Amino acid sequence: MTEFKRGMKDGIPIGMGYFAVAFTLGIMAKNVGLSPIQGFVTSALINASAGEYACFMMMASHGTFWQMVMMTLVSNARYFLMSFSLSQKLDEKLSTWQRMIIGFDVTDELFGLAINQEGKVPPLFLYGAYCVAIPCWASGTALGIIAGNTLPLRLVSCLSVALYGMFLAVIVPASKKDKVVCALVLTSFLLSYCTRNLPFSSGTRTLILTIVISLIAAIVFPRREMDE
Repeated sequence: MTEFKRGMKDGIPIGMGYFAVAFTLGIMAKNVGLSPIQGFVTSALINASAGEYACFMMMASHGTFWQMVMMTLVSNARYFLMSFSLSQKLDEKLSTWQRMIIGFDVTDELFGLAINQEGKVPPLFLYGAYCVAIPCWASGTALGIIAGNTLPLRLVSCLSVALYGMFLAVIVPASKKDKVVCALVLTSFLLSYCTRNLPFSSGTRTLILTIVISLIAAIVFPRREMDE
């Protein structure tokens, strides 16, 4: 239980950050008609801001179920790579069902927490971190929906903008560090604007642009491991 408690302790800062982000996400969930319970369950099952945002965006644009699945898969594809890397930090004797539980909540922050541990990562450590992170994310979304139903309309509109600020906080630092990322971000903005009048739903346009731009970027600007 020592490792479990250590995981919970290390997961507290992550949980606090998740709560703040999920609260703004809850505002959007309210705008697409979700109840607090529905928002709580959704966030408990999808602990990923980009993936959940994609789901809500598809709901808002009246996208189909398969569009929602594909958009979520594309927006969360990086977690496959994180899971592959994290698997090397787990004990080889770990059972399949334990690996499935760990793989359920591999996020950027929890992956960083796990990958920086010395040696093999004890499963109880990850379980402890998950027990803090998931409830904070889910409750933040539910409370965001409740706030969206009770706060004045103008204030709700202001809080809705905070979600876009969250994504700017993600892309701006990366763009400043890498010229390629900056060029791809600007290209995405430009193409999104240029294709706004195509005879597709906004969800379909976003899905197509995400796949095409990501594919071209991977071919033209491949990232290779550099030997130290």
